[in-house]
Amino acid sequence: MPFTVLVGLQWGDEGKGKIADYLSGEFNIVARFQGGANAGHTVNIGKKSYVMHILPTGLLRQGVKGGVGAGVAVDLETLCAEIKVVEKASGPLRDRLIVDERAQLVLPFHKLEDKHLEESEKTVRIGTTQRGIGPSYRDRYARYGVRIGLLRDEGLLAKAIERSLSFNNPLLEKVFGQPRLSVDEVIEAILPYRKEVIPFLGDLSRFLWEHRNEKVLLEGAQGTLLDVDFGTYPFVTSSHCIAGAASVGAGIPPYLINRVIGVTKAYTTRVGEGPFPTEMDEELSARIREKGVEYGSSTGRPRRCGWLDLVALRYAVRLNGATEIMMTKLDVLSGLPEVQAAVAYETPLGKTKDFPLYGLESVKPVYRSMKGWGIFTGERIPHEALEFIKMVEEEVGVPVTLLSYGGDRAEVIRRRVIAEEF
Repeated sequence: MPFTVLVGLQWGDEGKGKIADYLSGEFNIVARFQGGANAGHTVNIGKKSYVMHILPTGLLRQGVKGGVGAGVAVDLETLCAEIKVVEKASGPLRDRLIVDERAQLVLPFHKLEDKHLEESEKTVRIGTTQRGIGPSYRDRYARYGVRIGLLRDEGLLAKAIERSLSFNNPLLEKVFGQPRLSVDEVIEAILPYRKEVIPFLGDLSRFLWEHRNEKVLLEGAQGTLLDVDFGTYPFVTSSHCIAGAASVGAGIPPYLINRVIGVTKAYTTRVGEGPFPTEMDEELSARIREKGVEYGSSTGRPRRCGWLDLVALRYAVRLNGATEIMMTKLDVLSGLPEVQAAVAYETPLGKTKDFPLYGLESVKPVYRSMKGWGIFTGERIPHEALEFIKMVEEEVGVPVTLLSYGGDRAEVIRRRVIAEEF
């Protein structure tokens, strides 16, 4: 059975958590393949709200098995807290969860460094969540990282931490002006979680291969425009957020993937610093923010709001090889006399429909205006809203197969394939 990848097509916060939770009822296994505690996926079930940072949201459904791939940066405190929350919601995870032993840890000094880099007046502020994700990925590629599987052996764990501190302590002391940390201090900070985590450690890559004939959903974090290579660099995250990363982060052959679902809002949001061509004026942005509850699920920071950027969306669809789009929050735009979407950019070199490799801060969006719509419910989608969806499909070249409105997992509308309509 082919694997499905779910990715964000914007700067994150597209509503992937709700979509992944909804779709997980159709899958046997769900797995996260990158990111860490800097990504929050929100799921509302009845009156209860869950925010998942490391575990895949599909585990909130009883019977669904899940995994945390080698590509994820694991904060042990966050992981253990989420395990308890999920077990309370959907039952024991002992036979349902595998955390790949090759996943790497976010350690106390990573958080100290991240906080200093973000708050220092001497560095360019990226807008990170200060959860230590960037420094953890840096150590991974510099080969000073500490793998979670070493929790099984305290001796090997101590040696790995000592090696990591040989690189990080000079940074803490000489660059960040922080006191050096000892191996014992770091171990003391993570050992309380050791017994809780060890029962879930395993080889997720092998598990997925052995279950390759089952229905598997690979859940990505953040969004395409935050990808460390293909996003709006340097205002990006520290991992690969595109569909191709699912193969690497989960440890499966690329040919097992033949369906890529891209998630987008009906408008655009961005958290933190960086260029944002379609950003709305302050008054309208505040209106959309309050109606759409546009506050970071990990940090609570208010999100910047803008019109849908179809230039960026086309770029993201191409990069991911998206086979379909699932759109969220179309209802948030209800009540506006008109809605807009950027279909091209004006650049210093002229008009283009291509997303630039650099210089995004200098482009001006070319908008297409459409008539707004009124009340949007699961029983009634205004004609004007359907025209908006049709326009999006024509511009990006792939179908919109699901609409999400409201916050609850049940508030979705699937496309009726036979009738080719919602």
